Amino acid sequence: MANQLKLKHMTNYWVNSGYNSLAISPDNQLLVTDDFLRTYMERPELKLVPESCSVERALHQRLVESPRSDVSEDEIKGMADEDTQENYRVWLRYRSRLLSASSLEAFYMSLFKGAGVDVPPLFVSQLAQIFVRHILGDKAHPLEVRMSELFFRTQKISVIEDGIVMGADEEVVARNAQAGDAGNIMDLLKGKSMKMRSADLDVIYEENAEQYWGRNEDFDLAVQLNFGHEPINHFCRVLEKWINHFLGVVVRITPMQQIIDPKWSWHVGLDASATQILNKLYNKELVEQDELERVICLFRLDFLDEAAATQAQSGKPVYMAIAMNEQNQLKLKPQNLLFNLPLAKTS
Repeated sequence: MANQLKLKHMTNYWVNSGYNSLAISPDNQLLVTDDFLRTYMERPELKLVPESCSVERALHQRLVESPRSDVSEDEIKGMADEDTQENYRVWLRYRSRLLSASSLEAFYMSLFKGAGVDVPPLFVSQLAQIFVRHILGDKAHPLEVRMSELFFRTQKISVIEDGIVMGADEEVVARNAQAGDAGNIMDLLKGKSMKMRSADLDVIYEENAEQYWGRNEDFDLAVQLNFGHEPINHFCRVLEKWINHFLGVVVRITPMQQIIDPKWSWHVGLDASATQILNKLYNKELVEQDELERVICLFRLDFLDEAAATQAQSGKPVYMAIAMNEQNQLKLKPQNLLFNLPLAKTS
């Protein structure tokens, strides 16, 4: 492809994300390649299985060889399995939108405009992983990378002794519980291992952060999310880089313990629960104690270039929050940062 630079060799992590199959434009945007499209053909939804019929096998082979190949509805209807037919329809609709966008970033931004997201949430989460991988690059701090998992993987939150707030990957926690192999991470979330140094194997913090690289796709390291602890500071850096990459706006984000501002004028919840709670606080509505206790951390966002904000918001901070829902899940919506800031103009 013209005007494209192929990715150089990097210190690699998240190799299964598909990131390394993409190309990078001169303006640092991600560009879809045939190799990237091929990665989807190996996904469980489209991968061949022993029961796959001859029509499916032929179509799969053609799309591996030529990932942009046209596919007719008659071909899809010719496949024996109706679920497989639907999977291909979803994929082809998704592929069409991917290929019509100028970049992967432009495609991602387009998903949240208009009629709403019409692609599987799993695909959207995978894109978020690819973007933070690109944004953090090959010199990222491992705590930055662990905290960026919040952008695409639901965290199970547990508040244990002395108000310590721990986050662990929900899928890993559920898998361990189902297997009956709780291990240190489950003991930790039950409040049993916090004082035991053996828990070091399962909790990432500043001193042992380098171990992340050896298990970067296991998603099995719990992390402390309290105000004043390094992981939250690293989370702020990821948020700043996310905003800068997509919007070209430079901001500073600072963790907070409380909001005391009679001139509070703007806020953004980084997840559905935080949005609901911040809206209530802003409108001076009654917020129940159990709701307040779901707030994990508050943040203040300042525009370093005041011209980037609307005139009404110039010089004023934007308050943000993350909060767990009633199921003790933290489900970040990173797109909120791209569409809900008071920007003077859209980049």
